Amino acid sequence: MSHLELIIPFGIPPAGLAKDLLKEMHTPALAALIAGGGSPHLQTIDAFSPALAHEYWLSDQFPPENNVNSPANSWNTLRACGLTVDAGYWFTLQPVHIHIARDHLVLTDQRRLEFSEEEARTLFDIARSCSEEIGLTLLYGDAKTWFLRADDWSALQTATMDAACGHNIDIWMPKGEHERAWRKLQNEIQMLWFGHAINEAREMRGDKVINSVWLSCGADQTLPSSRQAVIAPDFSNWQDASHSGQAKTTVLLPDLTEAAINNDWGLWLEQIHVMEKNWFSPAMLALKNKKITHLDLLFTDARSIASFSLTPWSLRKFWVKPSLHHLFSIAKS
Repeated sequence: MSHLELIIPFGIPPAGLAKDLLKEMHTPALAALIAGGGSPHLQTIDAFSPALAHEYWLSDQFPPENNVNSPANSWNTLRACGLTVDAGYWFTLQPVHIHIARDHLVLTDQRRLEFSEEEARTLFDIARSCSEEIGLTLLYGDAKTWFLRADDWSALQTATMDAACGHNIDIWMPKGEHERAWRKLQNEIQMLWFGHAINEAREMRGDKVINSVWLSCGADQTLPSSRQAVIAPDFSNWQDASHSGQAKTTVLLPDLTEAAINNDWGLWLEQIHVMEKNWFSPAMLALKNKKITHLDLLFTDARSIASFSLTPWSLRKFWVKPSLHHLFSIAKS
């Protein structure tokens, strides 16, 4: 364990809230790391890119060569779900809730759409029948992640669910050749789910109905990536499970994502304090004690990645006071 890379999606707060959040943050270890790292290396992508900055980074496609498609990683996600395929162009298909705003439709964060395995299996069977009627294959990964094989749809341009969440979905819907075929399938599924006993029961108990599906991340082969990120609850848990001979490990800390996408900044503060305890403080100690020789911190918002690089020497700059300035100064409205 000589080189540790931590990726913190939505660790860059919006400019309008930066001062208020800063006042409520009690993260001395993070402040010491940010100050020791100095000015970050900042990279940005287009404001209407069909995937978030960290999604491209994890797919080893940052910056994207173009901004017309979501990362081609459905084969990798298939494998992660324990499924094996040997051919085809596969999309990730996810059951979602779309709600009506004043004059447009908005995609709800799937993390806040709770449903059981039994509900998911029933709705999946309906969606699979619709797919098979037009010659497409649908596989079940888990309750919230399914996979659609549509070889003829390889030119379809899609956006990831997290990139589209909270926005008018018109500009994020699949576009291009076979767009109409996709929308017809989506409409068929929506009509059969509408009024289904599962959704009637959900509505009766005040839960959001599962009323649509989201298509993204089409791929025709496994995507080789140099950034195979792991997720662990805390530094010690990951350290115990890691292989000591591994030169570099990338760890994804995704717990700020739900809060940021849903503008729940109280939850964001709670989670950043949990990260301080579980990751930033022990990582700083490990760096200071040279158990880690290189630490990279990658903070993102939807369109930017700010990279801070540290070595044990970075923490010996006694003249540098702990501060979050270098992180919060790049916040955007």
